Amino acid sequence: MAEKSRQRQYSWSDPHATHGQHVSLSGLDFISSLARGEIDHSPAAHTLGFRVTKAESGSATIDLTPSEYHYNAVGSVHGGILTSILDSAMGFAISTTLPPGVGYTSLDVTVQFIRAVTESTGTITATGTAQHTGKTTATALGEIRDSTDRLIATATTRCMLFPAKE
Repeated sequence: MAEKSRQRQYSWSDPHATHGQHVSLSGLDFISSLARGEIDHSPAAHTLGFRVTKAESGSATIDLTPSEYHYNAVGSVHGGILTSILDSAMGFAISTTLPPGVGYTSLDVTVQFIRAVTESTGTITATGTAQHTGKTTATALGEIRDSTDRLIATATTRCMLFPAKE
């Protein structure tokens, strides 16, 4: 007998409205508003199921509770999911150092995976820490830890900075 397929439904807000708020606020104010739930998370955040939980100048924290829909073919959370939340946490950390009207995008991300993640791992936390913010580029470090503070993955990124368009 064939196994019944699984389904997942979710919704998201207009990303253009969120972008308009990003352009008008400092990065710290924008990421803090995400963490407080005053601004809705991006469609990507809704798709992956993560949320920003903390923002301070130079750092940002994201929580993700692993689910079956995050799994790869070998039964653990896909490395691309972990990379995505690290990329977001590090980018958000850089954002917290930026004034209004400055945008950013990842130039590169390097990830080192240390242990597998499954539903039984429980909620994982990705933390990004800005290391350097210059005129045209910025760098950050990231890590993912489980609820017992075990290290899951580490990462570095380099982002390009540019005037944000409304």
